[in-house]
Amino acid sequence: MADTVLVAGSLHYDIIVETDHLPAIDETGVGTRWYPKFGGKGGNQAVAASQQGAPTRMLGAVGNDTFGAYLRGALVAAAVDDRFVRDTDVGTGMSVATMLPNGDYAATIVSGANLTISAQDVTQDALWSDVGVLVLQNEMPEAANIAAAGEARRRNIRTVLNAAPYRALSPQFAALIDILVVNAVEAEMMGMGKVNDLATAGEAARRLADRFANVIVTAGSQGLAAFGANGEQIAIPAEKIVVVSSHGAGDAFIGALAASIVTGQNLKTACGKASTAAARHVSQTR
Repeated sequence: MADTVLVAGSLHYDIIVETDHLPAIDETGVGTRWYPKFGGKGGNQAVAASQQGAPTRMLGAVGNDTFGAYLRGALVAAAVDDRFVRDTDVGTGMSVATMLPNGDYAATIVSGANLTISAQDVTQDALWSDVGVLVLQNEMPEAANIAAAGEARRRNIRTVLNAAPYRALSPQFAALIDILVVNAVEAEMMGMGKVNDLATAGEAARRLADRFANVIVTAGSQGLAAFGANGEQIAIPAEKIVVVSSHGAGDAFIGALAASIVTGQNLKTACGKASTAAARHVSQTR
């Protein structure tokens, strides 16, 4: 039964620093506390899919170091299959995120071992056992993304791309994507103009649908808009919540989206469930 979500992508050891403002250039800022956190868009999305009840498998790479051991432990604790996370001699990927009291943040990542993921990693038959959907992001080399998406297409498995962080997509890769998910900033960087409400998100989704079969454009506190392969236009306003932290909201959305899609939910239903999951995440997570 093809009920497994396969996430191929990044694993980062995140260091969160809380402060009352982001330092200016040459300023030494003073924080109030720091703490480690499991991260990487790939890892976060795998955990989120598992938390939604979907059997979930992770393809990635970590270093032979304490950061890597921490990330593996977190995957296992979240019931994510980590058999295809490879150990390397390159340091584990990491990030430092500076978080403000209102939950906004800025982050810098160092990809490390994530950049060692290659096309050879995605060809193992066991990796694809019972997989119903593949989830990708832009935190591993595009050659690996293309290989994974190509293998998924060959096996008649749908591919979801969370095109974050933004980078230009080659025509070869774009042709292999079944569902594109971008936020307002990424949509603008793809030439879709300013996205600041549901109307502009809907227009961006419609225009991106000229290149991709299904498109979802998230617009933060405004909600999301989507354009389906059958011409269906979807608009879902954001739930009214009190935001604790926006960190990881997009990953919670993608994980829940994939978990819904793999069970056969249509695009509108999957978007609704993903939107609810993201809202719960930002209202509870610090």
